Amino acid sequence: MRLTKTPYLLALLGVTLTLLIVTVGIVVATGSAWGAETPGFTQVDPDVLRWGLMAGALAASVSALAAGYAVAQVGTAAVGVLAEKPELIGRVLILVGLAEGIAIYGLIVAILIFNRLG
Repeated sequence: MRLTKTPYLLALLGVTLTLLIVTVGIVVATGSAWGAETPGFTQVDPDVLRWGLMAGALAASVSALAAGYAVAQVGTAAVGVLAEKPELIGRVLILVGLAEGIAIYGLIVAILIFNRLG
């Protein structure tokens, strides 16, 4: 039986849009509370703060989704390879680890964006 990729792509699109909507809601809801004067901190423009928070959240969430998709594709191929040649497990683990590295890079970018905001 052949499965089509349409339901999976729609699910991925739905999860991405849900994360985007939740992120925008959180940023809008908390943006006005962060505009108050806090001793020891520099004042950041609320619009810059909102866009910066949204950019950091999107960097982390989209990279995590991309890493999940990459690990699913590489992992599926890895299981097929290991069924035929079990001695290739080291090479397969390296490829799966490289696919997972996408999420780590996205997290690092998000941390850099948040640090830049102050």
